[in-house]
Amino acid sequence: MLKTTIIHPQILEALGRSGHFAQIVIADGNFPFGAMAGPNATSVYLNFRPGLLDAEQVLEGLLEIVNIQGAIVMEPPPDFQPGIHRRYRELLGSDVGWETMERWSFYDQIRLPQTTLLIATGEQRRFANLILTVGVVKLPEERGF
Repeated sequence: MLKTTIIHPQILEALGRSGHFAQIVIADGNFPFGAMAGPNATSVYLNFRPGLLDAEQVLEGLLEIVNIQGAIVMEPPPDFQPGIHRRYRELLGSDVGWETMERWSFYDQIRLPQTTLLIATGEQRRFANLILTVGVVKLPEERGF
């Protein structure tokens, strides 16, 4: 049996197809799914109701099973600082690259062929959409063991 806490078959299948530089999108409850899926993206709907599952819960689960090397969020208006962005950075840690991107460029990034997984959440906070870039798995000798 699986040892991971993530047991969703579509998510595991899409992650199995994803390699270094693949993109995973965690989408909030307002994300336009019908217009955003690229040619290689699997859409998974975890948005049972508003607030369930939220984007943080999904990110925490993904971080247990996949290495992330970069993250992109949509640039908010100058007068709005999304608390969810601070929380993402805390969860991802200082070794993960961080980028903000203009709204339409952000959407174009999601539509690229390297996006392999789009996860719909029940997240209600504004500017909670997150693009993750899959990193490499380091060998034991590279990790200092």
